[in-house]
Amino acid sequence: MDLFQLEVFVAVAREGSFSRAAEKLYRTQPAVSQAIRKLESDLGEPLFDRSSRDGHLTDAGRVLHEYAHKMLNLRTEAGAALVDLREMRKGKLNLAANEYTCLYLLPVLARFRRLYPQVKVIVQRSLASRIPHRILEHDVELGVLSFNPEDPLLRTIVVYRDELAFVVYPRHTLARARQVSIRQLGVESFVAHHVPSPYRDKVIQAFRRHKTQLNMDAELPTIEAIKKFVILENGVALVPAITVERELTTGELVRIPVADLKLERKLRLVYRKNAKLSHAARAFLKVAEAMAARDGDRYVYLPER
Repeated sequence: MDLFQLEVFVAVAREGSFSRAAEKLYRTQPAVSQAIRKLESDLGEPLFDRSSRDGHLTDAGRVLHEYAHKMLNLRTEAGAALVDLREMRKGKLNLAANEYTCLYLLPVLARFRRLYPQVKVIVQRSLASRIPHRILEHDVELGVLSFNPEDPLLRTIVVYRDELAFVVYPRHTLARARQVSIRQLGVESFVAHHVPSPYRDKVIQAFRRHKTQLNMDAELPTIEAIKKFVILENGVALVPAITVERELTTGELVRIPVADLKLERKLRLVYRKNAKLSHAARAFLKVAEAMAARDGDRYVYLPER
């Protein structure tokens, strides 16, 4: 039993005639008769009373007629749903990011939502180290990372250039300095993120090269907590620049260049290399690319592999 057979069956039942059904379906009458015979053979039941000239349904035919209508209506609904999906009138965008990389997503998602308000957006918070695995396991479709996972099964696109920013509270003795050196920071008390990362290792190595003590006297679980702790005059911090844009604007924090410490952080959109991306995911990538072309500056769109 297939949908064509059901379509023929419903047409014959509606028209009350094999010949009229054939005309409506733009088929020959023998083709319609053959489809009905095949359907009856598959079901093991006669569907039409052949002794009746107007094609009355049998009991089996009446039962099938109800279900055939439902199945054909579902086919129509499925087709309409797929059109809605292609035209972005529905769908779901599923991404993974951590506290830091989510900040890149917000303005891009804002533009995406203005273009496609009916697409549901889900951003799942995840440890950066877990995101590549979650993508490969089909748990999420896209991820945002601050490092290159260097997995041959993943495709990466650099979408944002960030850097580490040295910040202090406004009344700190260094707040008015135009620039500082790593050696000057040997006496400072740093508030650090307790999660290990490649950039944390690079900072430690930079202090070692300059034979300077790095005093990480407080380690907190989130960047938001680190910022607030520094604002409360409990030390200084090195944080991604994107995370302190608001505090620098309001004057709650002051950023000072460190001459010997320039660490760029590239944020990447990541997805499975051989994936057939959803319409929503492809549309999101186009929004990210358009944002880079329009805004420039730190927003870029550079496929790596």
